[in-house]
Amino acid sequence: MRYTREHDVMQRVWITVVICLLLAFSWYLFFAGHNRPGGGFIGGLMTASAIVLMYMFFGAKETERVLRLSYPVVISVGLLVAVTVGTIGLLAGDAFITQYFDYVTLPLLGKMELTTAIPFDFGVYLVVVGATMAATVTIAEDED
Repeated sequence: MRYTREHDVMQRVWITVVICLLLAFSWYLFFAGHNRPGGGFIGGLMTASAIVLMYMFFGAKETERVLRLSYPVVISVGLLVAVTVGTIGLLAGDAFITQYFDYVTLPLLGKMELTTAIPFDFGVYLVVVGATMAATVTIAEDED
């Protein structure tokens, strides 16, 4: 018996909705992590779970056609971002990964906090997504 990836329209719609909800929740966790539990690590894991769901449901060829990501490159960019933000403290004469923040008033948005924690968490987010997906895809492609 041959396995096919044909699904009816309702399954495709529902799985797409679930993937979108997972991605939205991952970004909520990412941004909530600055002041509450969450951040780059758990946000990255949620994004990786959405991508794994895409691989499982739509198949590797379709997912790779849509995403066009090289996971080692994603890991490298994430490390570069995290280390660069961490080095800001050294350049200012403080410890590595010292957090800086300030409040600015922006037109239409009002008073907002700018912090170095967000770009650092984004670097962690990219590393976690890249490493999780690189490991998952490598294991899935192993034929032994």
